This record gives sequence, C-alpha cells and structure tokens, in this order.
Amino acid sequence: MYDFVIAGGGPAGSHFAHKSAELGNKIIILEGGEIGTPLSCSGHVSLDLWRYIPHKNKSRLIQNEIYGARFHVRGEGRKTHTFYKKEPISNVIDRVELDRCLSKMAIESGAEIKERHTVIGVEELEEKVIVKVRSPEGKQEIDTKVVVGCDGPNSRVRRSLGLEEPKELLHGILGFDFTEDFGNFVDVYLNVPGFFSWRIPRGAAGVEYGIAGSPDTDIIGRFEKLTDSMGTHIQKRCSGMIPIGPPASVSTNRGFLIGDAASQTKPFTGGGIIYGLMASNCAAKVVNSNEINTIKMYESRWRKEIGREIEMGKWIRKGYSLPRVVQEMGLKFFSGEIGVHMDRPTSLFSRGQFNAMKGNKK
Repeated sequence: MYDFVIAGGGPAGSHFAHKSAELGNKIIILEGGEIGTPLSCSGHVSLDLWRYIPHKNKSRLIQNEIYGARFHVRGEGRKTHTFYKKEPISNVIDRVELDRCLSKMAIESGAEIKERHTVIGVEELEEKVIVKVRSPEGKQEIDTKVVVGCDGPNSRVRRSLGLEEPKELLHGILGFDFTEDFGNFVDVYLNVPGFFSWRIPRGAAGVEYGIAGSPDTDIIGRFEKLTDSMGTHIQKRCSGMIPIGPPASVSTNRGFLIGDAASQTKPFTGGGIIYGLMASNCAAKVVNSNEINTIKMYESRWRKEIGREIEMGKWIRKGYSLPRVVQEMGLKFFSGEIGVHMDRPTSLFSRGQFNAMKGNKK
C-alpha cells in the first residue's frame, strides 16, 4: 500500500512527491497525459521559484528577465502607468520544462510516476483510500493511506471526496507569436470586465498574449480583438480554467488538495505556481500518512502561509472594475519604482514599498 497517491503531475504534485519521498514515504504520481502537456498556464513567475529548483536547472528554464509592468487603462488616448524595479522582479520560464524538471526531482527522491494514468474517482474508507484509475491497460484500483488531489481546477479527487468547488472559475486563453522579443516589461490591459489581458516578452521563444475573464464574457472575441490591435500573428493557442477562491476546507480524513485543485491561486492575476509550491512544502512538512490527524495541520499551515495574501489579492482585484478615472488616479499614485513582491500583495504596505514611493515623490 502506498503512503500517498498523488493525482496530477504538475508543479504542486511533483514538488509534494519530491519533498515527501525524501522522508521515506512510498509515493506514486498518476498523470492523465504526459508530464508538462497540454500547456494551459503562463510561465511568468517571481524569483521565488528558484527556492524550489536547483540552480543548475536555471539556464535551461529561464527565457527572459522582467523588470516591471506597464498598465493600460481602458479607452483611447489613456496614459500608460509604469511600475518597475532596478533589478529583475520576475522571470519568464519554459512552463513545460518546469513540470518535467520537478517530476525528475520527484523520481530522484524515490517517487514513482505513471503517465497516461487518469484518476477517475476515489473511495475513502476508514482505514484506506481506494483510487480508481483508467490507463491504456484498462481500469484498475490502487490502495493508499492518503490521496492527494493535485489534478487542477476540474479536480476529480475534489469531487469524489465531496469537497466544495472553487468559488469562481475564469476562462483563460494564451496565444503565442514566435517573433523574438527580449523586452523587460510586461503589458497589462484593464480591458476585460473583472480581470485583464496581457503581453509578455519571452525572449527567443517569442511573445505571449493572454486574457482571462468570466465564462459568460466573450473571451475568445476579446482575445482576437486584442491580438488584431497588436498586429500580431498568433501561431499557437491554448486555453484553460483558472480557479479563484479556496473553499472553507480542502481536506477530509484521508485526502487533501494542493494547487489549482484547492484554488490556491492569486485572485488578482490567476497565477498559482508559487502558491502551489508553498502549499506543497507545508503539506510535506506536516502530513504523516500514519497519523491522519496531521492532515488538519496542513489546513492551518497553508492558510497561515498564504491565506492573508489571497484575501489581500481579492481587494486588489476589485480595482479592475472601478471607474476609469479612479483607476487612473490609483495607478498614478503608485506608479514609478516599487518595493512590492508580486506574490505578496500585503507587501504593498511594507517598508520597502514606502521607501520606494517616498523616492518617487522627490
């Protein structure tokens, strides 16, 4: 019997497997497709990523360095508001290669990985969990002490365990123009109800264009309008759902969720790579498969780590729906050099941000 069966081989699942296998646990990751595919997530991440990835892999993953962002308010003739640091604030990475790198680390720590093995349901019993799997060889069942749902926004583990759905699901689209661009700023366009669209230079890999919003918004039409206005030629496109708002509980007696399955994402950007890695660390440190009461420790640990950031992120997102004139005023007030961490919205009130703003006023 396994200590942990993990559904999903994305960053959250592979990192938990890596850290937990290092402790001697018997672990298997079940991935419905191939690790890293299909691509449905942007690769713009904070520098905190390198806390989880060996430095030797950095040159293989990194595509570009970002120093700031330019915000564009809806409407013609509006001023661009620039936010920046004097050193790199974030990196653009090869998103597919990130998954493969983390899964390799999991294997090297002793975890197993089976690709093209889709978890289609789980049955939680008092003494174990039965994980039901569909693979090229047919259907099978795997016994485990604890099941871990890292299977994304439409998590089957979550539904089988009877846990609440995300409070909100956004529809996101990514498009890629393979024209080289080593620019150091991302562009953010506040032109979608309740969210935004973006342009990210990816170095030799080209340019990423993206958009996200409520499913009842014509996201496809708005995306085409965005790319047409840029005069760009989209050569590859993909899409996916972005969960916003974690439920009151992401665990049961013998199961828990990490990452997108738990809606551990930033409400103001939809990004979830770093939050998923942070939550994976929390889980690996406290959950003991032989002491199932430790699962509740994970609940409190991850919320202590990123709960306030998620709540603050909700308030920042409200600014996307404010009247244009108010958006202009707010962006003008905060524009210039910043001391904010892109994964820590509470840093908006930090000493570093205060000093940066003071310098901007001189």
